[in-house]
Amino acid sequence: MPAWPASLKRVLKEENASVDHAILTHWHPDHVKGVPDLLSFSPATKVYKNQPDEGTQLNIADGQRFETDGATLRAFHCPGHTTDHMAFILEEEDAMFTGDNVLGSGTAVFEDLATYMNSLDRMAQQFTGRAYPGHGPVIEDGKAKVQEYIKHRREREAQVLEVLARSNGVVSSWKSMQIVKEIYKDVPETLHEAAQRGVLQVLGKLTTEGKVSHDPSAETWRLVGKSAL
Repeated sequence: MPAWPASLKRVLKEENASVDHAILTHWHPDHVKGVPDLLSFSPATKVYKNQPDEGTQLNIADGQRFETDGATLRAFHCPGHTTDHMAFILEEEDAMFTGDNVLGSGTAVFEDLATYMNSLDRMAQQFTGRAYPGHGPVIEDGKAKVQEYIKHRREREAQVLEVLARSNGVVSSWKSMQIVKEIYKDVPETLHEAAQRGVLQVLGKLTTEGKVSHDPSAETWRLVGKSAL
């Protein structure tokens, strides 16, 4: 067993407190694997998660409130990082627990870019105070950080469109790794495979929006209305 359950037990004893509810942001192992340890010494704790696993987990509905002395959390469904992802607005502070949609440093990974962008837009409208991310330090201006994430994603999308607007010397269709090598030409090649995943997400979003066409047989993309040479 890791060390944190013992520390939690000690603090609960010192504060004469208990854990009545455990509220999970999403299903990823680094956010749920501690639950069995918690339940081993606090079996009465109720565990909540959107799209709950079979068993004892309880569902979290969008807008559901969890209240305790001096604090009210309002659940906010914001898929993108995962389909079940929830953030929580701490109403007394006008703050948000952002889960893994917005991190204390770096950028987040996501399952679907269009869904993620929609969630970021809606997250920015929910609060004006701090952000408490699932990883990394507290963000003092949480709303600004969410807007920074939105700006970054829009810039990446613009870069992909700019590359697709060029001729690559053969045809005006591009493979995803060719786009990566243009956008990330100053980044070590060891990181290009990870960058490719993000570019593929952008291409998928642009294809769905009808801005880009995809040739699955060749695994190439080109701007809609731009003919091959």
